[in-house]
Amino acid sequence: MLDLQKASMLKRISAFILDVILLAVAITGFAFFLSAVTGFDSYNEKYNEIEASYAKQYGVDFGMTYEEYEAFTEEQKKNYELASEALSKNAEANHAYGMIINLTLVITSISILLGYLLLEFVVPLIFKNGQTLGKKIFGIALMRNDGVKINTVMLFVRTVLGKYTIETMVPVLVIIMTFFGSAGIIGLAVLLLIVILEIVMLCTTK
Repeated sequence: MLDLQKASMLKRISAFILDVILLAVAITGFAFFLSAVTGFDSYNEKYNEIEASYAKQYGVDFGMTYEEYEAFTEEQKKNYELASEALSKNAEANHAYGMIINLTLVITSISILLGYLLLEFVVPLIFKNGQTLGKKIFGIALMRNDGVKINTVMLFVRTVLGKYTIETMVPVLVIIMTFFGSAGIIGLAVLLLIVILEIVMLCTTK
């Protein structure tokens, strides 16, 4: 007979950390595979090659900070602006940069989805008791609030809608948008809010 009782906070956190580590490994593996299949590295290399050619031609560094730019002479600033303008008008560079952004979103989202489906859906189905590898090791499992065993549909919805979409993809997209300079302070505020809500849910729910 099973001993049904609420899992301790220590076990829940420990299982969560282990699952996150395993998930990161799985996602990284899927990302490497998808990068090779989609030719992501070739687009990245092409863009870097074109950027380096303009940087050399105009004697500038596109990777400089704002403070470094402000320390330039008027002539150096003019060269930087000319180099940036030339790069922005290069059709091949624009195509490569667009593909980098699009493939980054596609590879990231698909890799995370595959990682979740493997570790949060397929593995619990194999164990047949709502356990991920982390939960299996620490002797805890998922179940409904009324003590009924979680079914396949509920597990799938939890994985895709809860874990993948809300808990992961929203923060990931915000991070990507912030990296490419299109999110700003609003993106950071959204990330902070999600983290706070996760902590509150962990500490206040059964």
